[in-house]
Amino acid sequence: MTTQGFAERSTTLHLRAAEVSLLLDLSGGQLPAVLHWGADLGPLTADDAAQIADASVLPVPPNACDVPVRLALLPELHTGWLGRPGLSGHRSGAGWSPRFTLESAQLTPTGTAATSTATREISGHVEAGAAALVVRARDEQAALSLEVHIELLPQGLVRGRAQVRNEAGAATDQDAVYTVDDLVVAWPVPATAREILDFAGRWGKEKTPQRSRLEVGTHVRENRRGRTGADAAGIVHLGEPGFDFAQGRVWGVHTAYSGNHLHYAERLNTGAQVVGGGELLLPGEVRLEPGQSYAGPWVYGSFGLGLDQVARRFHRYLRARERHVDTARPVTLNVWEAVYFDHDLARLSDLARRAADLGVERFVLDDGWFGARRNDHAGLGDWVVSADAWPDGLGPLIDQVTGLGMQFGLWFEPEMVNPDSDVARAHPEWIMTARTDGADGWPVESRFQQVLNIGIPGAYEHVRDQMDALLSEYDIGYLKWDHNRDLIEAGDATRGGRSGVHAQTQAYYRLVDELKERHPGLEIESCSSGGARVDLEAMEHCDRIWVSDCIDPLERQQMNRWTMQLLPPELLGSHIASGRSHTTGRVHDLSFRGGTALLGHLGIEWDLAQASAAELTELRAWISYYKKHRDHLLSGDLVRVDVADTDTLNLYGVVSGDRARATYFYAVTARADTSPRPRMRLPGLDPARRYTVAPVIVGEHPSGLQPVHWWHGPGELEEPGALDPAHPYPDATLRGRRLSGGTFSGRVLAELGVQAPLLDPDQIVMFHVTAT
Repeated sequence: MTTQGFAERSTTLHLRAAEVSLLLDLSGGQLPAVLHWGADLGPLTADDAAQIADASVLPVPPNACDVPVRLALLPELHTGWLGRPGLSGHRSGAGWSPRFTLESAQLTPTGTAATSTATREISGHVEAGAAALVVRARDEQAALSLEVHIELLPQGLVRGRAQVRNEAGAATDQDAVYTVDDLVVAWPVPATAREILDFAGRWGKEKTPQRSRLEVGTHVRENRRGRTGADAAGIVHLGEPGFDFAQGRVWGVHTAYSGNHLHYAERLNTGAQVVGGGELLLPGEVRLEPGQSYAGPWVYGSFGLGLDQVARRFHRYLRARERHVDTARPVTLNVWEAVYFDHDLARLSDLARRAADLGVERFVLDDGWFGARRNDHAGLGDWVVSADAWPDGLGPLIDQVTGLGMQFGLWFEPEMVNPDSDVARAHPEWIMTARTDGADGWPVESRFQQVLNIGIPGAYEHVRDQMDALLSEYDIGYLKWDHNRDLIEAGDATRGGRSGVHAQTQAYYRLVDELKERHPGLEIESCSSGGARVDLEAMEHCDRIWVSDCIDPLERQQMNRWTMQLLPPELLGSHIASGRSHTTGRVHDLSFRGGTALLGHLGIEWDLAQASAAELTELRAWISYYKKHRDHLLSGDLVRVDVADTDTLNLYGVVSGDRARATYFYAVTARADTSPRPRMRLPGLDPARRYTVAPVIVGEHPSGLQPVHWWHGPGELEEPGALDPAHPYPDATLRGRRLSGGTFSGRVLAELGVQAPLLDPDQIVMFHVTAT
């Protein structure tokens, strides 16, 4: 297809999937423009599409360009667009405003190889389902070519990315090198979407939601930490004012990248609005020699009526992947808060026996097993088993763990290094720094650490080979991959201190993939001071994330709730810790700790030798419950219920795909101004079906729990709970039992609900809902 051919005719593409439409205009030889992204428009004829395109042309206001501004997915300055351009770059100051002309546009149905006969050129108007579009364009004068990839996935997600190539040759009269400063994808949204929701946070309190109003100007969330960051925006949502979990049209955009990146929402004085993102490139980080190219990350978009529908599209996309984890997520014990750096074979073997007796299925040895790592001041980067801590190697412990029927996991922090380490002394040039004056110019330390530049081939091979040797010698099925400091002045000392975050991030992806290729079946957790590396590109390489280093269940109520805006619960490490939180000092009942951790990949972070017999009995009940119900809990659709008193109550759950079963969690997080509380609405069910609703008590029943009239006494035992019979509450019959409740239609449960029980703060009750 020729460029001239594009310029001569109207070309539109309408993609439809999962009640979402994406209508693109490729007319006039220009880059694709989004005419509509949102609710399904139904089938369109060529005339329909042409009429929509005509109806989308903006009038020319006074004191503006004399032609209507056309907004492409990769916005271009030459069209009169006065917002952020899609591509910013130059050749020593020249060639900074390219004018791309389409050369080809090829469409491939999703799931079909791009090289197959299903790929076809776009001509005229095309209607299709989920599909991938690849547009190629060129600017001869700027000596640049461009590929724009746009997809509508079967789950209704859209995603886009761009790749620019330096086409300068020896004969060009321009500077040969092209510097890329910025390459972003911008999804347009209607002017009615004026409210922003994104996230902030810090160590130990990730995924803190924040709302604001989009005014004229740009709302920019830059991440310069070299990792996704505890304060990362995560998803920038633009929605109709007042949108919530179940109401209001919402457009959410996520930049899938684990290094420096940005999200932004922009509103011009014309009323035009976009929300987009890309990689945040440091000065001179991407300089393209002739023939070289740079591809930006995928920028995902999810449209929905309410935040739950936005989240479900992400969840369904992840679950549809061939390599997605199954629902039989093994109960995991991580030993960090049990022993810290005090590694002792006898103590850890005892912990392993106690864990296996409770039904734990994976045992993870955390920091402190290697090099001179007796504390956090030394040894990081020397991935060899410490002869001091483990004189006989890790074999005796691993044999004990696997002999008990558990999988063994091991902690690494491959991208970090202590200056007090063998590798740092041998290769100081492998430390990331923007200066060239050796150790005197190293960045400020954080946690007594510097960053090992695995973008340097020798450093990469050092880490890979030491990790590979351990994975080859020992029966290790799981890695906890940590990343505990931000990248500050992250340059490459072997290249004069040039910026190195982009190369470091790409090397991280390669290293994870190479180890998995060498060791099939290896599972890797993305941990980064807790939840500081949570993004969709990390999840293309890893198998779960650590939500936060804070396991306080009150804090986890917030953090789990909002991390699930992007990731489904089976990817969230969700542990039961000791009664007193190691990060906040709060003390919580096991029923609240267990109930909070249940909707996620369940684990334990607790010195079981310090637990009482009653605690161990109840902990066994929670583990047993999880194993019995995890297939349901980790496969259903997430439902977060809109409640009036969001500061004191969380009501959420999962509903099975066939709407035959649901589990809801009623979590009281603080005292309310009124008592009793309002009815509990339970949405997400089939309105035409009838359901039995019954509270479920696992082990000790929550503090202050008083039954309500629609409960009809104890039913069969849900889980064994041999607890202290001298119970302080008169409702001792509730302990360890499933109570028979009431029967209601799905419509009544969603619209009217049932009366909530009385409950003290920091307590949780579960409800089973079953179609009759």
